[in-house]
Amino acid sequence: MLDSFFQTHKYLIEHINAPVRRRLMDEIDWNDRLIAIKGSRGVGKTTFLLQYAQEKFGLARTCLYINFNNLYFTDHSFLDFVEVFVKEGGRTLLLDQMFKYPDWSKELRECYYLYPNLHIVFSASPVMRLTEENPDLNGLVKMYNLRGFSFREYLNMQAGTSFPAYSLDEILSNHQELTRLICEKVHPLWYFQDYLHYGFYPFYLENRHYVENLLKTINMMLEVDILMIRMIDVAYLTKIKQLLHIILTEAPCSLNVSALSEHINMSRATTMNYIKYLKDARLLNLLYLEGKQWPAKPNKVYIQNPNIACAVSERKVSGQHLAETFFYNALHGNHKINATERNALFVIDGKHYFDVFDKQPAKPTIRLTAVGNTEQTGQPNQIPLWLFGFLY
Repeated sequence: MLDSFFQTHKYLIEHINAPVRRRLMDEIDWNDRLIAIKGSRGVGKTTFLLQYAQEKFGLARTCLYINFNNLYFTDHSFLDFVEVFVKEGGRTLLLDQMFKYPDWSKELRECYYLYPNLHIVFSASPVMRLTEENPDLNGLVKMYNLRGFSFREYLNMQAGTSFPAYSLDEILSNHQELTRLICEKVHPLWYFQDYLHYGFYPFYLENRHYVENLLKTINMMLEVDILMIRMIDVAYLTKIKQLLHIILTEAPCSLNVSALSEHINMSRATTMNYIKYLKDARLLNLLYLEGKQWPAKPNKVYIQNPNIACAVSERKVSGQHLAETFFYNALHGNHKINATERNALFVIDGKHYFDVFDKQPAKPTIRLTAVGNTEQTGQPNQIPLWLFGFLY
């Protein structure tokens, strides 16, 4: 029974295309017995699982990658499969698309208690509320987020460099020295515009049209990650697409929820829920004033990353909007980012106030400023925007 699965596993390991080792690989405690790798569609979760298998186990039969698109599991029990795998010496399972299997979380929980020597790592959509809405896994699963390529990862691949990541504190306290060291080896601005257009999703490495691939990925986010996982009737897909299209056309912007509700002919509450699902699928970012959070109306809505903005917008996206979108995307993974009523655009972790400019501001500012395409090395109170792409 297992041989066909191992043949597929062997082929995938031998043909994996992973030119960059993701930093998350060293941040995970692989001793945990049940690990979820969350990430939006297209960021490389499958490649990440296979890369881990290749690096840690090679072709040893103690580790096995399984994709639940395999029709085998339409007529066979996952628990029965695991029983055979463990009896034959298996110790690590890497599971992809498992949410498509009925009662997947219940059976994962049973495996956790039945086989104390078994380690399971599974991919998960960001829409899935693994603990908040899933008592089967609450207290058992350790969750990690895999994001799209940072500018640092993209630059290292394109320029053949090996720059490390820097913490926000390092950037704030030592940005001029860091930019000097980096610019001695490479000119980041030669690569930054390309990254904004097509560097976030790993499939830019594939020999396919990037925008077409991204549009297909976005539709899969809507049709699978939102409709299927959130169990929304397919009849409402058009409404969700209309809502997304309107927001993407205007963002970054404030939300007029009443006008949006009227346009898609849905209630205000349903419209707000759809906006939340689009945010959870990592198509949008919602910016709140300090002290505010969902279900309050956000202060502003942003497109989740610059690649989406460039691919789907019907208007030419301004450099200023791309700069703000990049800054938000670069920081929100590991830091709390809010709007502020003070004279600044963002406040980070409740204490660092930032303005963001596409070009160098005409007037000096006492606040920290992230400066875009015209600033390569920065000034004492101005940090090159691209350097925030080194946070991971």
